[in-house]
Amino acid sequence: MQFHPHTVQLSTGSALGPVRLAASPAGLCGVWFEGQCHEPAERLYGVRAWPQAPAHPVLRAAALQLQQYLTGQRSTFVDLPLDLSGGTAFQQSVWRGLLAIGHGATTSYGALSRQLGCPRAVRALGAAVGRNPLSVVVPCHRVVGTDGSLTGYAGGLDRKRALLTLENAPLCARTPLAAATQGIQ
Repeated sequence: MQFHPHTVQLSTGSALGPVRLAASPAGLCGVWFEGQCHEPAERLYGVRAWPQAPAHPVLRAAALQLQQYLTGQRSTFVDLPLDLSGGTAFQQSVWRGLLAIGHGATTSYGALSRQLGCPRAVRALGAAVGRNPLSVVVPCHRVVGTDGSLTGYAGGLDRKRALLTLENAPLCARTPLAAATQGIQ
């Protein structure tokens, strides 16, 4: 991932744990649960970290909307400029495709790849979904396995389950863990 050199960040708490938000001059470019896979740790923590900007208007709006979303007071994110430019052209197309999945709905990786016109690129699409830098706001948690099972989420399957439950989205009883342990006494 490439980020603008003038990116700033904000740390905030949430119902699902600490979150780091990042904004470039073009808009919101990152939402990561602390410690999640693929977060740009070197830019979020330590000596090379982006500066904290608690008064930044995009970060303040994103933090407020995220809090409202996670407490069920809002179902969409509005008027937040998004900066998806840190990804490849393919990743950006996948992330824009994720934005079309409505609140409370789910789709499979295969269905999303067909919808985006790349039916043979399911694995590449899955990798792009996993590298989504805007967790929750760009709803990668709404992508499930073909059988409806909860698969892969950079923020953890517990958070994915919580987000889908919050949205009243249909959940499959056969999660990967349940399927793997089925028949074991």
